[in-house]
Amino acid sequence: MLVMKQKTNFDRYLEKQLKDPDFARRYQKAGEAWDVALQLTALRKKAGLSQKELAQRVGTSQQQISRLESTSYEGHSLSMLRRVAEVLGAKVHIDIQLPESPKQEFRGRSLIN
Repeated sequence: MLVMKQKTNFDRYLEKQLKDPDFARRYQKAGEAWDVALQLTALRKKAGLSQKELAQRVGTSQQQISRLESTSYEGHSLSMLRRVAEVLGAKVHIDIQLPESPKQEFRGRSLIN
């Protein structure tokens, strides 16, 4: 038997807000930062390291590791992510995707030739 979850007031509010393209873009961007933070934290904990221990191995400060693990931080550099991943025995994978609409313009140029 399939049970349908009833929408909450928040679900309805979010649905309405996501119709605003600017809000939807910011919401997606926040989700990406959240994903990076949670992945880094999980990998560090799995390795049995504190933020301070990881920082020492990476050659940075505990404060920098804390920033990387913050869900609101958006200043990740590829080189720092690679350094952290290497210490944790992981690798960085970046997936850049085209917009959903293939005819959408990108900085004044069409994505389709």
